[in-house]
Amino acid sequence: MTLGERIQQLRKEKRLTQAALASNISVSVAQLTRYETQGVQPNADALKRMAMVFGITIDYLVNGTTVQKAESAITDAKLIGLFKEIEQLDAEDRSVISKLIEAFAIKKQMEKMLKK
Repeated sequence: MTLGERIQQLRKEKRLTQAALASNISVSVAQLTRYETQGVQPNADALKRMAMVFGITIDYLVNGTTVQKAESAITDAKLIGLFKEIEQLDAEDRSVISKLIEAFAIKKQMEKMLKK
């Protein structure tokens, strides 16, 4: 989900019109429309005011939920599924898997460095 889509969704969840939200964050309706539909990025002040209006953090506004962040960063559907399964494990098992992944990543970094 894009930032614009998230803004639009949150605005609708709060049952705010574009005019009402625009007024609350001190931008024009046209500018808010650009945020929602044209990929224009709000400045820091607008993000801060939106987060306050919606009662959320700026991080959530910009990046979404942890799952949304992961799904946007990880494009391999199989890996996403595996990570969802791993989340269901107890803390000790998750820790073991985390250490294995870290060890593998370090190994690959070392191999890459040695090739240079």
